[in-house]
Amino acid sequence: MTGATSEGIVTVNPATGERLAFHPFTAESAFDPLLARAQSGFRSWRAKSLTARLDLLHHFAAALRENREKLARQATLEMGKPITAARGEIDKCADMIGWYVENSPKLLADKPMKAPSGRAYLTYQPIGTILGVMPWNFPYWQILRAAIPIMASGNGFLVKPAENTFGCGELLHDLAAGIGLGDAFLVANLTREQSARAIADDRIAAVTLTGSIQAGRSVAASAGKAVKKSLLELGGCDPFIVLADADLEKAAATAVASRFGNCGQVCIAAKRLIVEESVLDAFTELFLAKARALQPSDPLQENTFLGPMARIDLRDGLHEQVRKTMAEGASLLLGGEKIDRPGAWYQPTVLGGVRPGMTAFKDELFGPVASLIAARDTDHAIELANDSAYGLSASLWTQDHMLADDLAKRIEAGGVFINRMSASDPHLPIGGVKASGYGRELTELGLHEFVNIKTVWAD
Repeated sequence: MTGATSEGIVTVNPATGERLAFHPFTAESAFDPLLARAQSGFRSWRAKSLTARLDLLHHFAAALRENREKLARQATLEMGKPITAARGEIDKCADMIGWYVENSPKLLADKPMKAPSGRAYLTYQPIGTILGVMPWNFPYWQILRAAIPIMASGNGFLVKPAENTFGCGELLHDLAAGIGLGDAFLVANLTREQSARAIADDRIAAVTLTGSIQAGRSVAASAGKAVKKSLLELGGCDPFIVLADADLEKAAATAVASRFGNCGQVCIAAKRLIVEESVLDAFTELFLAKARALQPSDPLQENTFLGPMARIDLRDGLHEQVRKTMAEGASLLLGGEKIDRPGAWYQPTVLGGVRPGMTAFKDELFGPVASLIAARDTDHAIELANDSAYGLSASLWTQDHMLADDLAKRIEAGGVFINRMSASDPHLPIGGVKASGYGRELTELGLHEFVNIKTVWAD
């Protein structure tokens, strides 16, 4: 949670309501010097060999592992992530850096091309400092998922962390400075107006954002006006499709993990559980039994799976969405209330009888709320899945593998996960379609997203 003033933000522990720290906004007098540092940092970083850059990034991964407990605790205090999950996030970041250290030399090597005559090749060159506007739900993974491929390819990175997890961003900056990344990796508490000015400034080459549709529209408009590239990952209302022949026990267990992990605050979480009518009752019984077993508890405890939401205002907004959906005709199968204790606590909630047009069907519910939706048959399930402004990811459950491959191509999403939970992994690209954004992160696609792919043709 945060409390904003004209001078800065106050971060608050969402589990207790206690004040954590005050973080001033970037002073106007410091704004221009910040961009000058970013530009200078990029030039110095670009001048290093790829081997030297990757060696420093390797040390960055080692620093993450060495400071794992400190970093994890900060995430738990700032946004309520259970401590075991926070540690896992640090490990995932370090592993991802290792992937880029290992694979970047071949992925950034000049690529021979066949030309009508002579010789030709593609070469991948950095374009400048990239501004990253990052969210709070994975305060390390989201920043580094963007930063590492950007920096491996020789670009600089200036990040505006989410306000309520700014302390996590500061810790990353301190680690980066400590291992010699210098001004190639900068963290700043920019205001929205300063972010827009940064995008317009010639010293910023492009922008990447993970956040809401509203934030995406604003950033895309600013980038478009400045004729600069942008990458957007904007939310999702991801379907979790259960066909009649699915392994219901495994599907229900995975659905609970996907919907309630990180207190439901995951862009690619299972949000709309679309189940064929012939197995809906059986699936619902299994799902409810597992959801009822969830007990929201202190996120600093080792055995906690479900902690608080990240902010009180987000909790209150989610509760309003639940109330609206019920008023529209959905039934409350579990939870549906705020938890009466200090902080941003909300009961694990399950809504039944959700239909197209209802709030929980068409809008993203970013919290511990699952929506059960009946499908007449397979074709209807795909129709319901695609009946959304969003298109980030989908999970599809069936034991018919040939059918699954066919249906995966019909689902309008950036990723389809068959008989498994939607996830992000450095081995696979991630990104969305429709209102979920554009562009791809991770793998070679992320590495090539912000480079000048230059054609060289010689006789």
